[in-house]
Amino acid sequence: MRLKSFHAKTMSDAMRMVRQSLGDDAIIVATREEEGGGVRVTAAVEEDDLPAAPARGSGRSAKPAPQPVEPEIDVGELVADALQRHGVPAALAEQLIDAASGLDTEDPRLALGSALDQMFTFKPLPDGRSAVKPLALVGPPGSGKTLVAAKLAARAVFKKRSVGVITTDTVRAGGVDQLAAFTRLMKLKLATVEDPDALAGAFEVHRRTDLVLVDTAGRNPFNADDMDDLRALLSAGEVEPVLVLPAGLDALEAADMALAFKAVGVRRMLVTRLDMARRLGSLLAIANRARLAFCDASVSSKVAEGLTALNPLALARMMIPPDEAAAPKDAAPNDRTARDRVARGADPSDWDDDHDPDGEPELDEPERAPPPPRRAPAKPAKPATKAKAASSPSSRTLP
Repeated sequence: MRLKSFHAKTMSDAMRMVRQSLGDDAIIVATREEEGGGVRVTAAVEEDDLPAAPARGSGRSAKPAPQPVEPEIDVGELVADALQRHGVPAALAEQLIDAASGLDTEDPRLALGSALDQMFTFKPLPDGRSAVKPLALVGPPGSGKTLVAAKLAARAVFKKRSVGVITTDTVRAGGVDQLAAFTRLMKLKLATVEDPDALAGAFEVHRRTDLVLVDTAGRNPFNADDMDDLRALLSAGEVEPVLVLPAGLDALEAADMALAFKAVGVRRMLVTRLDMARRLGSLLAIANRARLAFCDASVSSKVAEGLTALNPLALARMMIPPDEAAAPKDAAPNDRTARDRVARGADPSDWDDDHDPDGEPELDEPERAPPPPRRAPAKPAKPATKAKAASSPSSRTLP
């Protein structure tokens, strides 16, 4: 896919430049009016559909065809390329490109972050520092609700807040045991309930607790009985349901799931498995269609690594790694390392200078083994020759 931006006085002139440069198969990605006058059109075309360059005439009267003025690739084009690579739906991508192109900056991540801030809502989950409603983690089976409950509990315990953990996942084999193992390490008591009345009693017990977490069983969003049971469970008290969805799902399928859970009161979405996803366009499609707010994200399966509060700039950095934002090549890590570090709140400028671009740390020089004890020779022994690999200060053990 090739993207180009064209500036002209009128829209017809800009469209003529698009056809001359990219051909009739070009797709208009975004259009906007410039402040100083004129219009800017961003168009895209597959590499195979580019028109062939016209052959020059052999006669004296033949003149080379006038070449249209093509400006250099701007921030809007970099943002458009990132959105196309992540599979963002065309209509939503056009709105984001238009919002990003209106910002006066040369940083595509800052431009995309500003566009995300205009289009979406970001509301991180509380950590127990202020009184909040109990949080019920809901979602389809296997979305990571139990692990998220453990991470939220660990975060609150680390901040010395009182935490209450309740589970209703009594059907899945090992569901209670998994969460019990986590709470045991944090010296927390785990309450197990099976119906709305028992859940209401558990809420009463934890009435003065800073943060109350409810791990619910996975529900099929397209099964009416499952959703009715979930709706009855959430009616046990004043509780906020939070949707837990993994990244990497089909955009349309996941959006239908989100709409089903929104019907039971969900307003925020927590994203898991970001360390296993490379295309995040479905997350934008879900939030846009279901009008859900982003809250936190999980980028690791380890409880100790916790959750990351999502904000527009953090999400933009995940979608446009540093090497794609015109960063120096020798300081740009690979996509996975960039996403993991940024999602954990690390700024790219704080990374170590000796970070390996392939994601593997450099090993120190091998220590020289002490020479074996020598017997007293009859003749003076010659000095041993040092190995080049051990004497060279630049040598490293290969991974």
